[in-house]
Amino acid sequence: MTVACKTLILGAGAAGMMCAAQAGPDTVVIDHASAPGEKIRISGGGRCNFTNLQMDSEKFISTNPHFFKSALSRYTERDFIALIDRYGITWHEKTLGQLFCDGRATQVVDMLVTELRSVGADLWLSTHLRDLDHDGNHFQATLEREGRTRRIMARNLVLATGGKSIPKMGATGLAYDIALRFGHQLTETRPALVPLTFSDQPFADLSGTALPVRATCAGTSFEEAALFTHRGLSGPAILQISSFWREGLPITLDLDPRGELLDALRARRQNEGRRNLTTELAGHLPAKLVRHLASHLDLRGNLADQSDTRLAQLSDTLRAWSLKPTGTEGYRTAEVTLGGIAPDGLSSKTMESRHLPGLYAIGEAVDVTGWLGGYNFQWAWSSGQSAGQAIAARA
Repeated sequence: MTVACKTLILGAGAAGMMCAAQAGPDTVVIDHASAPGEKIRISGGGRCNFTNLQMDSEKFISTNPHFFKSALSRYTERDFIALIDRYGITWHEKTLGQLFCDGRATQVVDMLVTELRSVGADLWLSTHLRDLDHDGNHFQATLEREGRTRRIMARNLVLATGGKSIPKMGATGLAYDIALRFGHQLTETRPALVPLTFSDQPFADLSGTALPVRATCAGTSFEEAALFTHRGLSGPAILQISSFWREGLPITLDLDPRGELLDALRARRQNEGRRNLTTELAGHLPAKLVRHLASHLDLRGNLADQSDTRLAQLSDTLRAWSLKPTGTEGYRTAEVTLGGIAPDGLSSKTMESRHLPGLYAIGEAVDVTGWLGGYNFQWAWSSGQSAGQAIAARA
């Protein structure tokens, strides 16, 4: 059985469904999963961090730092908020402009499914792509669905299968393989927004301990929380800096990001000089961390025993703790994939291939990676909107 359609979209995730809602009738969205929008469902602790009020181009990483600006400017965070509001989905702002649903993330999935179906697009789940070709005019896909082999002939093909992150949900490099087949180049891919690991597990005694830090690597810094784990470091600050970390590079943790510790220690020394140094430090840092550091630093004595020079040295050490990760937890826990389909082979306005008319790539499959905090979802909405509108406008 062969089905002819205008557009075939591979992937019923954030970008794919957004694209379908714009591409209109005669569109088929397929996904191997039994439910759409699985990464939406699990995001933000089940409440979906769907965008960010502090959207700007500095918060995206790409080999082409201008490529993503067009899509983000034409479909903004305010546009998606308006869509959310239209469906009566209530939301709230957390720190740093991050927006979350008040209720469950499945509200966003349901909204997108309703949107795509309202324009006449079809959604085929539990559907597997077995073969794909292009005959010079149409894309021809062989699918397996409901135990039967089906064929689709489409004028447009949209790659919206995402990257390699969270393989237990079925993530693969399918979009990359297809892009390569049709003449595109790939930017090296690697896990991003991912915990960092250390081969000797130096923080096993600190597992579960968290504190605010400034994490720095390769000239970039993030001031948020860090979390010590059995395998290494996690938490927002670490996930953010992982996008800039490379094997062999150190990271630096400032354990006193507000720069208040030295003055506090001096003042306390004047008023309570007999107070033990470690006891005082435990009032500013987690006690477990102080005990851990005591084995590496000379933290003996009372405050009265510490000279100004010694306190300054201690403060400097705590504000520039250099650590050298040996790796990351990999795609298993990475929130996104860094790298992907090279943007120079795509139109920044339509997301269409410069090598093969009718081929589009959107969302995480493309070499555009946002910071933690709703930026990657906004890229999915914006790039999906751009491709969908371009397809709808094509006769």
